[in-house]
Amino acid sequence: MNTIMIVDDEQSIREGLGELLEEFGFKTTGVSDGRQAIDIFTKNRPSVVLLDLRMPGMGGMETLAELGKIDKAVPVIMITGHGDVEEAVTAMKQGAYDFVTKPPHIERLVATINRAVERLELERKVKSIDANPPNSLEWLLGSSAAMKTVIEQIRQVAWSDMSVLVQGDTGTGKSVVARAIHGESRRSKGPFVAVDIGAIPETLVESELFGHEKGAFTGAERKREGMFRAAQGGTLFIDELQNMSLVTQGKLLRAVDEKVVYSLGSSRPVAIDARIISATNIDVRQGGRRGRFREDLYFRLGEFVITIPPLSKRTEDIPRLAERFMDECAAELCKPMRGIDEEAEMAITGHSWPGNVRELKSVIRKAVLLSSDGTIRMNDLLLDSYNAADAQASHGPVLPLKQVSGAVVRDAETRAIRRALELSGGNKSKAAVMLQVDYKTLLTKMKEYSIQ
Repeated sequence: MNTIMIVDDEQSIREGLGELLEEFGFKTTGVSDGRQAIDIFTKNRPSVVLLDLRMPGMGGMETLAELGKIDKAVPVIMITGHGDVEEAVTAMKQGAYDFVTKPPHIERLVATINRAVERLELERKVKSIDANPPNSLEWLLGSSAAMKTVIEQIRQVAWSDMSVLVQGDTGTGKSVVARAIHGESRRSKGPFVAVDIGAIPETLVESELFGHEKGAFTGAERKREGMFRAAQGGTLFIDELQNMSLVTQGKLLRAVDEKVVYSLGSSRPVAIDARIISATNIDVRQGGRRGRFREDLYFRLGEFVITIPPLSKRTEDIPRLAERFMDECAAELCKPMRGIDEEAEMAITGHSWPGNVRELKSVIRKAVLLSSDGTIRMNDLLLDSYNAADAQASHGPVLPLKQVSGAVVRDAETRAIRRALELSGGNKSKAAVMLQVDYKTLLTKMKEYSIQ
């Protein structure tokens, strides 16, 4: 919800404007003078400031200048009397977004505020893109602490020719990490060849990797060079490594050790020059201890191991990833999109995402298709009913209520409140603190949901 800070020395104007703007869905904060406005602005940045031009003490022009020093991006709309229009125009030349005259026409004021909010969001989006340009690793993978570690590992290993094993749950982005390593490496101008072991019948895996001669087996009607040779001078990405049989694992180990491959049906060795990046969604070393994966191959392919955390462990990446997927799909469908509303963003942030980034991308693409006005809303999200908020509210620690209110609305809020009351021994004040809402809000919610 966008917060509007109303700075005016007249209490009636502050309260009157506040009530009217709240009817239009804004949250408002009333401030009586410039000094107080600067203090609050510094601690809690609003979306828009409505600033009275004429105030005792620090006037509107001086306050405008000080606010600009703190954050020029936040739009300031000057409130002025009819006789001060010329000075209001001067204020605009000095950084004010616009001005309105007293008493303001509420519909026009709301339209002006909405335009100001859109400009703020656009400027912040541009700043975000400047800081994390499209195709930068942060833009592709996220900028959470967990992913910053992964990105640092990518940059550390990319320059070398060490083999890399990428581990992570299904859908976490292992192939994206593999491509990022290739893109950052000295082999970036060479081919990136990917082979998914899980998608190839076991009888054809060896042929796919090493190639075959014509007539090497039934159906081999022509010679095939194989993935290793196709990746010469570049990177071979072997996905779903855990699905490789022990027999093929042995042949792969020989190829990696000797840097040669033998096509099926041929005894002539062919030298290979391809960096190997492999990926798995299980701990193959544990599989080695159970006899399902060769430990010697693990050490050859895992000279450097990168583990990608699940999306549920890096929820701060979700809004940015969702926005990227939205922009990509909007461009693909030639459908202008403005963004994701607060309730929908809270829902996707609170969702458990068992399918990780891949699931998030699928949900956002469908939401873009379903959106009727260029904004993704709750009814555009086809989310499973079970999510992290439900699980936390039922069994785990209490979440701040604002994190679940948009995700599963009544059911999630009810569970969260009941859980907080249970842990606090029925103490409503403590429960309100645990839920990060004020006491009055908690009582209102309890009454609304018939919680005793």
